[in-house]
Amino acid sequence: MPAKPTYWDYIKVESLLALQAGLGDDDSALSNDEVLFITVHQIDELWFKLILRELSMVRDCFARSPVPEQSLAAAVRGIRRITMLLHNVAQHFGLMETMTTRDYLAFRDKLSPASGFQSAQMREIEVLMGLPMDQRVSIGSQTVLDALRNEDGSASPALDRVQSRLDEHSTLKDTLDEWLYRTPIQGSHADDTDGDATAVAQFIEDYLAAHRTQLEEHIEAARRNAADERDVERLRKRFEGECESAARFLRAQDSPQNERARVSRIRAAIVFIESYRELPLLAWPREVVDGMVALEQAFLIFRQRHARMVERVIGRRTGTGGSTGVDYLDQTALRYRVFSDVWAVRTLLLRRDALPPIQHPDLYDFAGGV
Repeated sequence: MPAKPTYWDYIKVESLLALQAGLGDDDSALSNDEVLFITVHQIDELWFKLILRELSMVRDCFARSPVPEQSLAAAVRGIRRITMLLHNVAQHFGLMETMTTRDYLAFRDKLSPASGFQSAQMREIEVLMGLPMDQRVSIGSQTVLDALRNEDGSASPALDRVQSRLDEHSTLKDTLDEWLYRTPIQGSHADDTDGDATAVAQFIEDYLAAHRTQLEEHIEAARRNAADERDVERLRKRFEGECESAARFLRAQDSPQNERARVSRIRAAIVFIESYRELPLLAWPREVVDGMVALEQAFLIFRQRHARMVERVIGRRTGTGGSTGVDYLDQTALRYRVFSDVWAVRTLLLRRDALPPIQHPDLYDFAGGV
């Protein structure tokens, strides 16, 4: 009869507690600050492992065509879990800040040239979410993949991990965009080659007309409240700029000509889901869109919190791996956006009573997946 499991055997407690030795055989000679530093980063890597599992599940969910409505609940749960995991990782920086600058400097030189830039799982998360390689901030002359090589330039387990993820050629952004592309807009389906383009274009024009009407109301309100005519003109130009920006966005004029129809439909789908979110078939899609905003916001907060922790502990000195330290972290927080369209749509959304009339509302009554 097999032995009954114990708690310590099931989660490998003894093995786990032996992993905080750093470069030595055990942690007996290390300061509490160094053990804290090692432990926090190990816990972060465990959180990253869970994030990768959830991201893979969510991506694979949206890769199905059609996506069953009941599967969206699991996807939303996964998105929410990832968001909470990122919040947990960000909270760890408060623990790191219990170290003074001198506490950290006492063992910092041991790390060089190692760097958090070499976290393969963080790079995997970025790849799986859909951050393009050409948008990444480099460390000096090193690329992301170069930084993951062994000292002699050979492949490392970290490099193998990231390369395997790149070889998957399917990201959460890819599958999410494909799912959004298939969203019925005003009852029209993307596979209707005869009339879908016309229906989507009409929705966009109707929405832009409603958007302009609402902005004209804002201009009139500004006219009543403005200090003088120059103030009115300044606000009018700003509102006119919003109208022009909305049109460029929904018509995808910022995209290559051969991609505009597809990108425009995806953006129109996000607007449609957000605008008519009370319709039964759009209940879970709107939770997906909201969830993606919360997820990326949590990632941005993590990056910003990381930068402020580093600045507090070591200032703006060069990073152990040769990076610009805080400047590098600030750049990633500023530039690393994956789901930019779901953010941009917030600028265009209208009051419910200002929306164009919904067409074929009966088609959004849990009749089928998108």
